[in-house]
This record gives sequence, structure tokens and C-alpha cells, in this order.
Amino acid sequence: MESQERKYYVCIRKKIHIKGLVQGVGFRPFVYRLAHQLKISGNVENSNDGVHILAIAPENVMQLFLYLLRTEAPQASHIDEIIVSDEAFDFNDNSFEIISSRNISDEITGISPDIAVCSDCLTDMKTQTHRLNYPFINCTNCGPRFTIIEDLPYDREKTSMKVFAMCDKCSGEYTDVGDRRFHAQPVACSQCGPEYELMLDGESVKDINFILSKCSSMISDGKIIAMKGLGGFHLACDAMNSNAVKRMRELKTREAKPFAVMFSSLERINENCIADEHQKQLIVSWKRPVVLLKQKPGSSVCGEVSAGLDTLGVMLPYMPFHHLLFEHLKTDAIVLTSGNISDEPIVIDNEEASAKLGPLSDALLIYNREIYNRTDDSVVFSANNRERIIRRSRGYVPDMIGLEFNADGIFAAGAELKNCFCYGKGKSAVMSQHIGDLKNLETFAFYKETAEKFKKLLRVNPAYYACDMHPDYMSTGYATGKGGEGIISVQHHHAHVASCMAENGLDEKVIGVSLDGTGYGDDGNTWGSEFLICDFEGYDRVTHFDYIPLPGGDKAADEPWRMAVSYLYRVYGNELLALDIPLLKAVPLDRIKLLMHAIDKKMNCPLTSGAGRLFDAVAAISGICYTNRFEAEAPMLLEAIADHSVNTAYPFEVKETLHFDQTIREIVNDVTELKGKSVIAARFQNTLIAAVLEIVKMIRKKSGLNKVVLSGGVFQNLYLLENTENRLKECEFEVFSHTRVPSNDGGLALGQLAIAARRLKGFK
Repeated sequence: MESQERKYYVCIRKKIHIKGLVQGVGFRPFVYRLAHQLKISGNVENSNDGVHILAIAPENVMQLFLYLLRTEAPQASHIDEIIVSDEAFDFNDNSFEIISSRNISDEITGISPDIAVCSDCLTDMKTQTHRLNYPFINCTNCGPRFTIIEDLPYDREKTSMKVFAMCDKCSGEYTDVGDRRFHAQPVACSQCGPEYELMLDGESVKDINFILSKCSSMISDGKIIAMKGLGGFHLACDAMNSNAVKRMRELKTREAKPFAVMFSSLERINENCIADEHQKQLIVSWKRPVVLLKQKPGSSVCGEVSAGLDTLGVMLPYMPFHHLLFEHLKTDAIVLTSGNISDEPIVIDNEEASAKLGPLSDALLIYNREIYNRTDDSVVFSANNRERIIRRSRGYVPDMIGLEFNADGIFAAGAELKNCFCYGKGKSAVMSQHIGDLKNLETFAFYKETAEKFKKLLRVNPAYYACDMHPDYMSTGYATGKGGEGIISVQHHHAHVASCMAENGLDEKVIGVSLDGTGYGDDGNTWGSEFLICDFEGYDRVTHFDYIPLPGGDKAADEPWRMAVSYLYRVYGNELLALDIPLLKAVPLDRIKLLMHAIDKKMNCPLTSGAGRLFDAVAAISGICYTNRFEAEAPMLLEAIADHSVNTAYPFEVKETLHFDQTIREIVNDVTELKGKSVIAARFQNTLIAAVLEIVKMIRKKSGLNKVVLSGGVFQNLYLLENTENRLKECEFEVFSHTRVPSNDGGLALGQLAIAARRLKGFK
């Protein structure tokens, strides 16, 4: 008794509150095992604002416990903050236990994204009798999360797994603290969990072995299967069968936009693509994004997949079913593209899939668990050994982004294209999954529905709505309809720079470089190449690319030849009709003359400074692309064909604005002298890099600022981004660019949120 009292006397008591992504990632079982290992008394519980621990231990053991909580946490977790207090609490038991979840405030914890199936579960799928070839196997370290979550705290009854009652075996694992499935909310097996159903020729089959065999043989025969994935349906076919891919393009009316490819293994990816160590890390990560890689010459993936680009979007299996399917397939790569029609959202409902995807496929594979939150596959690339996100969705959402300021009560509506919205929750920003282009009514309905789901999930009731200045954006209309007097309009390119500042923790004046296609400007013109001195409170527009007519308005983004005519007419006047370039043979002269007349009369020719439109013009002048078959095809082709050994640039002029008349003349000379397109593409992009460098150096000299922030969709160009960053760093600039949110309009809402918070004096 005396020794027990002495041991109790030297112990200290701590309340530990852990905030961040600590639910749905096996965090409580991790804490439990660690506490038992260190012989710590107390308990751990989930609440809507994180994980709470009561701990009793000697001081040296407590310090080790706190250290290991951070350093040994589950790989999918992310700790934002550990708050330790010495408040007294009534607990005298020598045990350590997990207790029931509770709601204690309106705060929330991080919500786990969906996690790719782990290697332990893949082993169990071949060894556990109740889970042999079970395609919904998961544990505390992997499986569906965000796509099935309806509310917090993260418990089974608040997910779409609530309709599946656990069998005795699963219940035993769920309640056994020593089991890897302890408190794994989606735990299930072949006796009690969800099941697949193959709809084929008016009949349905539920036997998983038959399903795998049939799907495999159909894909091998060039067929297309609509299959339900984690966050929505996909369309799948053999990526090495050109006829199958062509047929998929025809059925989806997707003429040329590249398809994503799922490979059976990293080895197969290495055989078809060039991947460095950082790119391989992205590919095998638990997030399992689509990663853009250079495709090797002679790759077995057919050319119809990438449609003329030199890159391939690759990913590895992330669902148990994917692994099972590849065990039966004769091919090592399948096209796995979003199951939708045109620009509509990815389909998630079984009946809708039957109606919409049935006519596009030869068989329909469904399962009987509801997808509550729709997510597309995320798309990333690597630049200067850092992850860059193009589309932020499955595996990344709804991971919170910590802020240096209070943004509570603000909703940021995002942009019109590539939309993501954003809620402020305390000193965190929670961005939605990729929504898409709001011009589509079905997508706008998805936007409104998801905004309400996030509102419930995050326990927020916004008082302020931040939106783009463009009066005709659907997102702006949504915000103004909701916000009443609490509307905060934000200039598009200021929001781009602010989004990069927010994710990098900057709160000061910076040199902002925002290069994209379009954005509504203060002067009513279309901006898109902005050099700013700005902070969250405001901005000064130092300079930009000189304005140029945008013939046909939005139509010019679809038809790059229009921008080519605009630039050529500016430089050559009527003499452009005598130029010896392919453009004048590819486009009828009467159409070109009509466009020249429209420019003269200023008929539907708004002014633009968009960098993306300059890319379009150069692609058309050099004969690379006259009409975009998908968004930004011309700029992507320019990037793809650039000869990286070329280090020369074209001339340009810096006046009050940046002028590229000399650039256009030199490009025309190179075209008429039959210089290679790859040389022209490289020289043009080198010109933009040189222009950015010269302007930024000029701004530094006048302002004394040395921090440069790069944002906008043009910086998705790998060649441009890497070389711009490197050249700026060589000149001793501090350079900041995007890694956690897209540089395109998919990241805009974060900037809107940050600017709105500052205007409302939300910094605390």
C-alpha cells in the first residue's frame, strides 16, 4: 500500500486536447495502445472538436507520451494543436480506456478524407475466412471516410454504414482494443456488409467471383463498364485497346481531353512513364491521386488516351475491388474516367447511373452502400519536388487549412469554373471538393446541395458571403442571394494571390504575380496577367500585359485562331493577310476579314490582358492548335512540345504595360523560316519567364519588397512554374507558390475568405 501511495504521489494529471485530423484515422486506438505501453492511466474520447485525453503518469513518462503523440501518430492523421492543461479531474482508476463520443461545443475536428486500402487489409482479404475476396474490407488505417460521413462526431450511426448491422465477428473486432478494426466505423465482412451487383443484359448477379471474372473478360474484349467507385461512378475500359478508348470517346462525346489511367502496380507505371522519387511518393501515397507523368516513347498505353499530349495521368488501385479486378485482368492498365455526361457532376446514385451511364456502357456494376459526399479523383503534379494540386477532391477533402487569422462565419463562394467553395471555421478554412463548372445547371445544383451539407457538418451559420466581382457568375448570384448586406466582393486576381498567401502563412505586403485566362477587372475589362503589390487588405496594380481585343468574347477561349488574328492585326494591320503562315490556310480568309472588321468596329470585342489568351494566340500562329477541343488544349500543347534545350527568348517591351508586339513579329519570322514548333514553344515560354523576372525586379527596386507570390492557372504549366521559381530564387527573391490548393480557380475561394476576414478585421 505504501509503494502504491508513493507511486500515486509522483504522478501528474493532464487534460490533453488534440485538434486536427484525428478522427477516422485510427487515432484513439493509437492513443490507447501507447497509453498501455507506457502504463498510463486515464481515458480517451472523440468529440466534435477533436480528441480529448485524461492522463495520469510520472512527469518523465508524461513528457514521453506527449512527444510520441506527435511523432508516432497514424500516417493519415494531422495534428494542428495539442493543448495541455493541469486542471484537476476525478479519476483514480489504474486502467486506460476509450469512452463514448460526445458533443461539447460548436467547434469541430478535422474530418478524414477517404484513405486507400492498406497492405494489411489486402493480406486479410486473402487469409480471413469471413473476408476472402471481400471488396469492402477496411480497418482503422484505411477505407471510406468523407464519402460516407453525414455528421460528427465520426461514429457509425452518422455514416451511410448505419444500415448494415455488424455480425458477431465484426462486432467482436470493433470492440476489441487489441484489434486493428477497433472502432473502425465502416468495418464489415461478407456476412454483414455492402455487396456488389453486376447488371448485365437485363439480369443481375451478386456473386463476387463471377463479377470479377465477367468484368475482366468484358474489358479484355474491348467492352466498357460503368462501375461504382468510392466517390462516384467511373467508366472503365482497356487502356491498351485503341478501339475501346475511341469508342469511349464517342460515347462520352469527349473528343480529345486526356483520360486517367489506373495501372496494376508501380512497376507497370515505370515501364510506361518517367517518374522520379518524389513523383513515386505521390503515386503510392494513401491519398492515391492521379499524378501527371511524362509518357515514355513506345508506351503500351494507346495514343488515344492522351490525345497528342506527352503526359499521362496515372494512379494505382485504391479500393479493394480494384486490386481484385487486376488479379483477373489480362491488361495492366485501364482507363478510369469520371462517370458523367458532358460537364455534369460525377454520378453517385444507382438509379441515375442506370439511366445515364447504362447507354454508355456494356455493363453496370453497383453496390448497395450510399455515397453521401460526391468526390472525383484528385489530380496532382510534381514541380521542383513539391506536390502541386490541379483538382482537389478524393483523398484531400475536407482536410482543413490552418489560418493565421479568425475567419469564422464567412462563406467564400469561389469562381465560376473549376469551382470549390470555402467556409471559415475559427482559425481554419475548410474547402469543398471539386465542384466543377457552374454554368451547368446540374453542377450548380450539386454546388448548392454540397454547401448545405458542409454547413451542417461544420456547424456554421455564415453571416458574411465573399464572392467574385463578376456580376454574372453563378457563385456570385448564390452569395448575393444568401448574404443580404453581408456581401464582400473580391477582385479575381487579388483572390488568387491571397489564396497562395493564406496557405503559406503570409500576412504582409508582397509582390503578387497572377497569370490566368480571365477575371473581371476594376475597370470593367477582362484581366489575366496582373503584377500587384498587395496584402489581404488591398492591392495596387503595378502593371499587366497590354490590353488586346478579345474577338467574340468567351468564344475566343474555344477558338485560339481568334486571338492569333487579334494579335496579328494589331502588329501587321491589313498586311496580316499577306503573311505566309499556316493559319491563313487553315482558317478561311472571309472569317479572318470578318474578325478584323469586328475589331475595327469594336463589335463584341472586349479588352483582355489574359496570359492564357496570349498562349492561345502563339499556339495558333505557330500552327499548333487553331481550335480547342477541350479547355486550355492550346497552352497544354505548347507546354508539351517545348524543347527544353532551348534557352533563348523573344524580345518584348516594358512601357506602362508589357507589350509583346516584337514577340509576335519574331514568332512569325520563325514560322516563315520553318523553325521547329518545339523551338518556338520553348522560346515563347522563356519570354514569359524573362518578362516576369524583369517586372518583379523592377517592383523590388521601387518598393523594397522581396517576397514574390505566384498564382493563377497559367502556373499549372510545369515548364513555366519550375523555371520561373528557379530564376527568381537565383535573383535572391523569396518565392511562394501553391502546394495545398490549386493555383487555378479551384483555389480562389481560399483567397476570397482571407480577404473578407481581413476587411472584417478578423485577424486575432
